[in-house]
Amino acid sequence: MKIVAQLRSQQGTGASRRLRRSGKAPGIIYGAGIAPQMVELDHNALFHALEKEAFHASILDLELDGTSQQVLLRDIQRHPFKPMVLHVDFQRIEAEKKIHKKVPLHYLNQETSKAVKLGGAIITHVMTELEIVCLPAHLPEFIEVDLSDLNAGQSLHAKDVSLPPHVELALYLLQENPVILSATVPSEETGAEDTSSEGNEAPAAS
Repeated sequence: MKIVAQLRSQQGTGASRRLRRSGKAPGIIYGAGIAPQMVELDHNALFHALEKEAFHASILDLELDGTSQQVLLRDIQRHPFKPMVLHVDFQRIEAEKKIHKKVPLHYLNQETSKAVKLGGAIITHVMTELEIVCLPAHLPEFIEVDLSDLNAGQSLHAKDVSLPPHVELALYLLQENPVILSATVPSEETGAEDTSSEGNEAPAAS
């Protein structure tokens, strides 16, 4: 995916406010042993790009004043209630250096899984993304998790996910192996209503 930016010379809170009023969003590019570059981007183009899942988990071609460089989106600051991006961070990548990146999980065949179709289970997505480690060339946009053989009462853990070639889980996920999804069977209502017969009480004495 491609995004266009321009260098900005003015910094500080006041300068950033003026940028936003003019329809721009301030940002920074850093990493790869090169000095950080303060940039500005078209706010609307950036806002719409951020709505695409691939923009968050892909290597981006960032064109800066006619020169292209490969970057990853690293941080976004949004306005607490307005549809506005306050600041965005990009990290330059190096082809031979492994990167850490969270990528979305795409759960497949949920409604036709054994857990739902045969067991009447409710699927709960505990995690919707996983942090992985790989070289930039091997970075997947997403990871698919096939639930066809999931059984009722079963849980899937991070290590159960089939990763693409040359991709591995982040170290803390390997160590903790957290649950990413569970198939829970709802408990049946066992409380019975009082079935005592009406009219068994003796009439009150007059």
